[in-house]
Amino acid sequence: GDQETFNDGDKMRDAKDLVAGMKNATIVMEGRQVAMKIFEDYTKSWYWILICLLIAVVLSLIFIVLLRYLAGIMVWVMIFMVIAVVAYGIAHCSIKYVNLKDTPGSNITLQQLGFQPDFSVYLHIRQSWLAFIIILAILEVIIIILLIFLRKRIRIAVQLMKEASRAVGYVMSSLFYPIFTFFLLTIVIAYWGVTAVFLSTSSEPVYKVFNETDCPHARQTCDPENFTLSTMKRDCPRSECLFAFYGGETPYHKYLVVLQFYNVFLFFWCANFVTALGQMTLAGAFASYYWAPKKPNDMPAYPLCASLGRSLRYHTGSLAFGSLILAIVQIIRVLLEYIDHKLKGAENKFAKFLLCCLKCCFWCLEKFIKFMNRNAYIMVAIYGKNFCRSARDAFFLLMRNVIRVVVLDKVTDFILFLGKLLIVGLVGIFAFFFFSGHTDAFKGAAPSLHYYWVPILTVLVGSYLIAHGFFSVYAMCVDTLFLCFLEDLERNDGSPERPYLMSDNLLNVLRKKNQAN
Repeated sequence: GDQETFNDGDKMRDAKDLVAGMKNATIVMEGRQVAMKIFEDYTKSWYWILICLLIAVVLSLIFIVLLRYLAGIMVWVMIFMVIAVVAYGIAHCSIKYVNLKDTPGSNITLQQLGFQPDFSVYLHIRQSWLAFIIILAILEVIIIILLIFLRKRIRIAVQLMKEASRAVGYVMSSLFYPIFTFFLLTIVIAYWGVTAVFLSTSSEPVYKVFNETDCPHARQTCDPENFTLSTMKRDCPRSECLFAFYGGETPYHKYLVVLQFYNVFLFFWCANFVTALGQMTLAGAFASYYWAPKKPNDMPAYPLCASLGRSLRYHTGSLAFGSLILAIVQIIRVLLEYIDHKLKGAENKFAKFLLCCLKCCFWCLEKFIKFMNRNAYIMVAIYGKNFCRSARDAFFLLMRNVIRVVVLDKVTDFILFLGKLLIVGLVGIFAFFFFSGHTDAFKGAAPSLHYYWVPILTVLVGSYLIAHGFFSVYAMCVDTLFLCFLEDLERNDGSPERPYLMSDNLLNVLRKKNQAN
C-alpha cells in the first residue's frame, strides 16, 4: 500500500506513472455511471416528456389560430415598443450627460482621451453620452419616417398573415406534412450513413517489407501469413513483414475520398429534393386556396394530396434540377472546408484570406439560391411552367415589389420568432417546475430523477423542433399567398372579366374593389 515503486514485469516503475492512467479510467467510469443514470431518468420520465411535447403541439396550433385575430395587434405593439425603447435610451443618455456636467475630467474630448483598453473609461466622458444621444435620435427619426411611409405595406403584411392563418385552417392537414418530410429525410440520412460506413470500413490492412540493411524487396507489399516461406524472406533473411497502414492499393481504395465526396453530394441532392417536394406540395395546396373564387367551396376536396400528386407527376424534373443547383453549391462549400482543414498548419496568409473570401461568397450564394428555389417552386406550383422560367418570373416579380418583400419578410420572421420563444418558454417553465419538484402541486406526480435537467432539456429541444415544424408550414403559406397576391395585382384589374381574387380585407387595405361587387 505504501510502496512508491512496483515491478511491471520488465522493469521497476514509479507509482506516479499510474496517475494519468487512473485519471482517464476514473473519467470513463464516471462517464459510464452518468450515462446509466441519464438512461434511468429517461425510462422514468419518457411519458411525461411526451405529454410536454403534446402540450407544445397544442400551443403551436393555438398560436397559429390566434394569429388570425392578434397578428395586427402584435405587429403594432412590437413597433411601438421599439420606438419606446429607443426613446428611453435617449432619455437615459440625456440624464447621464446632464449629471456629468460638474464632474471633474468629464469634459475631456474623445480625441484627447485616445484609445483606452478599459472601455468603462469612456462612460465617464460627457462627449460619449452626447454621441449616444445623437446616434439614438437619428435611429428614432429613421424608424418614425419608415413607419410613416411603410404603414400601408405593414398593413398589407398583417392582412397576409391573417389570410395565411385562414388558409392553414382550411388545409389543416398541411400542419402535419412535416412529419412526412421528416420520414423521407430519415430514409435519406440512413442511406447516406450506411453507405459512408461501408466506404469507411472497406479498407484492408496493408503490410510492407521492412529491413535494416539493403533489400531489393524493401517497402513492397507482403503477406504476413506466408512471409517466412516467400522468396522475399529468402532474399532478405533479416527482413520482417510488418503492418504499414490501413487502406489498400487498388484503384478503388485510391479513390475512396472521391467516393465519399460523391456520397455526400448525393446526400445533399436527395435531401434538397425532399425539402423541395415539401415546399412545392404546400405551395400548391395554399395556391389552390388563394385562386378559388369562392373560398373554400371551390377548393379541391383534398388540396394537399392533389398538390403532392401534381408535384410528383408533372414537376419531378423541376424539383431535381433546383435541388441539383443547390447541391453543387453545398458540395463546393464542403470541399472548401476540406481544403481549409488540410491547410490548417500552413502559414500562407494570402491562401487563408482567399479561402475565407470563397467560403463567405459561397455561403451567400447558397442562401440566395435557397431563397430563389423556394419562390421558383411556388411559381411552378401556380403555373406549371419549367424551373428556369419560374425562377426568372419569381425573381422579376419580387424585384418589382422589393419593399413589400422586405417588410413582409421581417414582420413574419419577428412574429414567428416570438411564437417559438413563447411556446418553448411556456413548455420549458412547466417542465422545470414539474421535474425539479420545486412546486408542491407536482411533488407527488413528478418521478424521482438523478438529473432533472435531462427531461427539461429534452422538452426544450423537442418543443423548439415542433414549433419550427408548424411555423415552417405557416411561413410557406405566407410566402405562397404573397406571390399569389402580387400576381393578382398584376394580372387583374377588378373588372367583371378580370376580378381580384384576394380577400375583402386586402382589397380594403389597397383601397380597391371589384366592379362586379
